[in-house]
Amino acid sequence: MHKVEAIIKPFKLDEVKDALNGIGIQGITVSEVKGFGRQKGHTELYRGAEYVVDFLPKIKVEVVVTDDLVSKVTEAIQGAANTGRIGDGKIFVLPVVEAVRIRTGERGEEAI
Repeated sequence: MHKVEAIIKPFKLDEVKDALNGIGIQGITVSEVKGFGRQKGHTELYRGAEYVVDFLPKIKVEVVVTDDLVSKVTEAIQGAANTGRIGDGKIFVLPVVEAVRIRTGERGEEAI
């Protein structure tokens, strides 16, 4: 099992969700996060005063899948979240040692 985490632009969430549904992924976790990478934020003007916005709003999508679905999931997210512009985000793939469904006690792949 692997956990796929993607940091994407907020307006791309629906496209990513639809792409994951299209390959059979039934459950995802979504969080509103803030951060920056190479973008390093930007400056804005408010009531005549300039200030730096260095933490930009992003969406973090998390999904735990079996090993055979990892490449399909990363490709689906990459295709749906890509705008070709700076700040499109990142995808991280991490190993999952154990998963437990709280309600039934199922473990491993049965729990996801």
